[in-house]
Amino acid sequence: MENTTTLAIGKGLKTEKMPGHWVLARLGKRVLRPGGMQLTRRMLDALRIQGTDNVVEFAPGMGVTARLTLELAPASYTAVERDPAAAKIVSGFLKGERQRCVVGSASDTGLPDHSSTVVYGEAMLTMQTEEMKRQIVREAYRLLKSGGRYGIHEMCLVSDNLDENAKRETERALTGVVHHGVRPLAISEWRSLLESEGFEVQSVDTASMSLLEPGRLIRDEGLAGALRFAWNLLRDSEARGRVLEMRSVFRRHRKQLGAVAITVSKR
Repeated sequence: MENTTTLAIGKGLKTEKMPGHWVLARLGKRVLRPGGMQLTRRMLDALRIQGTDNVVEFAPGMGVTARLTLELAPASYTAVERDPAAAKIVSGFLKGERQRCVVGSASDTGLPDHSSTVVYGEAMLTMQTEEMKRQIVREAYRLLKSGGRYGIHEMCLVSDNLDENAKRETERALTGVVHHGVRPLAISEWRSLLESEGFEVQSVDTASMSLLEPGRLIRDEGLAGALRFAWNLLRDSEARGRVLEMRSVFRRHRKQLGAVAITVSKR
């Protein structure tokens, strides 16, 4: 089901117009997180999900992290996904009334106040404006009970001292190649955003931004998955051009870009 439903992602858009993460998804890439599976697992470890937790995931995408979370057997799991095709993928492996996926926005989920003990989202705040970043963080705060935990896994600028021109150039290059607004923050800025909305930082982990490098592809997708991705890439010249362009920009800005996972608690 996942393979056939994946083809519906970005349906109606030409490859050259499609957001980069959907190009990768249609080629069979399952892990679309900047720090890869290793950083995702570190975030989940820091969130300490247990059988008593009510978990909300913002923008589950292909559902890779959702599967890891479900293996921890939380009391409930709710995904909030804006894209109907991605929501269908996630819904396909959810079971029972305590596991569900709703189509909606992470900035306004419609879920009840104080209804969760864990909220997390990956590779989605980076794609938002400053105000929308703040709205999503506020929504996480609203959903959490006192003492609840919130985790993010995002692209970051590795230096706190990157001058504005270099920062804007990096943003322009990423936005141009991904075909979606990309606005990464420095780690100190991510921390400041979370703390200013009432959270207390518990852990910070980092990784390189090597999403499309061969070693990361194999670690994230497995050898068979990496080979399948490469085969699909060879057969689709338009998608291949997009992917090579993305990798070129990631490499050109590798000194400025990284990935960060931060977990915080609600005071």
